[in-house]
Amino acid sequence: MNRTTTVLVTILTLMATSTFASPNAKRDYSLLKDVSNVVNTYPYYTIFDDVMAAVDDGVVTLTGRVTMGYKSQALTEHVSKIDGVRKVRDEIGLLPASQLDDNLRHRIARRIYGNTNFVQHNNVSAPIHIIVDHGRVTLKGIVTDNVDRMKAHSLAVMTGAFTVTNELLTPGEVKAPQEQVT
Repeated sequence: MNRTTTVLVTILTLMATSTFASPNAKRDYSLLKDVSNVVNTYPYYTIFDDVMAAVDDGVVTLTGRVTMGYKSQALTEHVSKIDGVRKVRDEIGLLPASQLDDNLRHRIARRIYGNTNFVQHNNVSAPIHIIVDHGRVTLKGIVTDNVDRMKAHSLAVMTGAFTVTNELLTPGEVKAPQEQVT
């Protein structure tokens, strides 16, 4: 599965921190791209997980939430093997194990990715991550436009979630990381 949009979200969300905090910004940016690649190509990383990375002078901080504890450990191990990584801080949280949350995740995924507005995403990538914690849903990722953002939110609300937080971004809301690196 092509995870270009997820990689882009990871890079763009956290690049501002590492870009200006370190005199080695270009090296950190290159390292961040490698870290993003490792996270997004990890075979057990799914649309139900959300992992972000920040790099400061070779120190990688992984944050976000995953559905299974082994994912956090494996990602930390894989990232620590990247040339140039001095240290990895694992701040990835574990989502609670719950059959109700699992059912809700799958209902929302079927609604969103089964909808004609999002058919183009089924074969290309999965830019919307569905994070569920005790019936509370957060949508993260990049969508084509504001209409898709609102449609995804509406579809998620119809599944019986307690709350739905919409953190989806459009391409216009995301700055290219190259613009930030000096």
